[in-house]
Amino acid sequence: MVELTLQENIQSDIQSDEMTQSQMTKSSDQNDKNQDIGLGRGVYVSTYGCQMNVNDTERMYSLLEMVNFVPVQTPEEAELIIINACSIREKPVHKVYSEVGRYKKLRDKKPGIKIGVGGCVGQQEKEKLIKNQPLIDFVFGTDNIDSLPNLVAQVFTDKTKVIQTKFEHRAPYHVETLVRNPGVSTFVNIAKGCDNFCTFCIVPYTRGREKSRPMSHVLMDVRNLVKRGVKEVSLLGQNVNSYNSEDGADFADLLKKVATDTDIERIRYTTSHPKDFNEKLMHVMADHQDKICEYVHLPFQSGNTEILKRMNRGYSREEYVAKINQMKKIIPNLVLSTDIIVGFPGETEEAFQDTMSLVEEVGYETIYAFMYSPRPFTKAAQYTDQVEEAVKNERLNRLFDHQDKLAFELVKRYQDQTLNVLVEAINEQGKAQGRSTQNKLVYFMGSADLIGKTVPVRITQAFPSVFRGELQQ
Repeated sequence: MVELTLQENIQSDIQSDEMTQSQMTKSSDQNDKNQDIGLGRGVYVSTYGCQMNVNDTERMYSLLEMVNFVPVQTPEEAELIIINACSIREKPVHKVYSEVGRYKKLRDKKPGIKIGVGGCVGQQEKEKLIKNQPLIDFVFGTDNIDSLPNLVAQVFTDKTKVIQTKFEHRAPYHVETLVRNPGVSTFVNIAKGCDNFCTFCIVPYTRGREKSRPMSHVLMDVRNLVKRGVKEVSLLGQNVNSYNSEDGADFADLLKKVATDTDIERIRYTTSHPKDFNEKLMHVMADHQDKICEYVHLPFQSGNTEILKRMNRGYSREEYVAKINQMKKIIPNLVLSTDIIVGFPGETEEAFQDTMSLVEEVGYETIYAFMYSPRPFTKAAQYTDQVEEAVKNERLNRLFDHQDKLAFELVKRYQDQTLNVLVEAINEQGKAQGRSTQNKLVYFMGSADLIGKTVPVRITQAFPSVFRGELQQ
């Protein structure tokens, strides 16, 4: 019954969107000829959210460059401003309205400037964004990024408000990785959407149902990126463990193929779901540790089994811990991080203490913790036993204090160790920065010729968020 209600919400959303589009947009086919709409105009994309949003922004820039827009560093330099925002939590929605409001003076000075909103916020809010903030000229969804050049052309030429948020129901998921300046490390999208319907999560409504890219396409992207100088790729999906290629390959198969059939030096991936993290994947990581980093981000969200049931996570505390212990046995030098939701509806002090004890039992070197925020369409938003904001805030602060003490102890093991660091950049102080295979950000004195190289660095200071070290000759 719950799933039916969720699907009804999605279908209603789609139908409403189609009606809105028929009223406020023309067919993008009419804009195919507008390939030079940029005409040297500057484009600025403001981005906040997850790695998916960061990857989407890169795709937006690449597509708009193809029609002669020029990426700029500030909104003041732009004729086109796009806000690409996540809506996992409530605050980003308000942040969008606030940011758009700050552009009013800019619009007064440059009347021709166009402002658009995309990402999950665009997908979720649709026409409400324009109704609530008239400065917004267009809204587009997570599945409409490839139509962005035509959509923008319509906005500039027709001077009308445009909404384009219809899901494109295509499977398999065919899309080429577009990266303007990939640098040393970059993302490669392997799937989109999610079918898990966790009761707190809006992703199935903002990014649609789960679709995987063909494995051959992913491998081709990685090979092309290697030719462009990329040394490390991060395979990206809402739940990479659910990857299912059209030829029947699962994520473990894909990970192995990227390791064995390409010349990429390092491989990472995010994000994993505990219920789908299997022994096959563990052994692939162990067998190919020369390329696959030992860092795993595995969200547990709550340490209490009853809360996990209410979240529809598909595992118990005991099952999660058993899987972690299995991973530690199979994957050498495993390094873990996690996501945690504090103050989920029905969370008692006892349930919260279960989360605190799990953090200590597992030993995460990094946690990403957030207060629960009710999201539209989700079942958890309808729960009547919501936790007070003050209680959520107090628990979150306690959790961070607890983790800080644990993390400082855990990272002591890196003191005086020599780590292999892939150098990504040189800052203004002449310090090189890069990441180790453990996903540690490391700073040390170095020169620009080190960029793109993996070098040995002895750790002299180890903090939970950053390491300092000395280059070893």
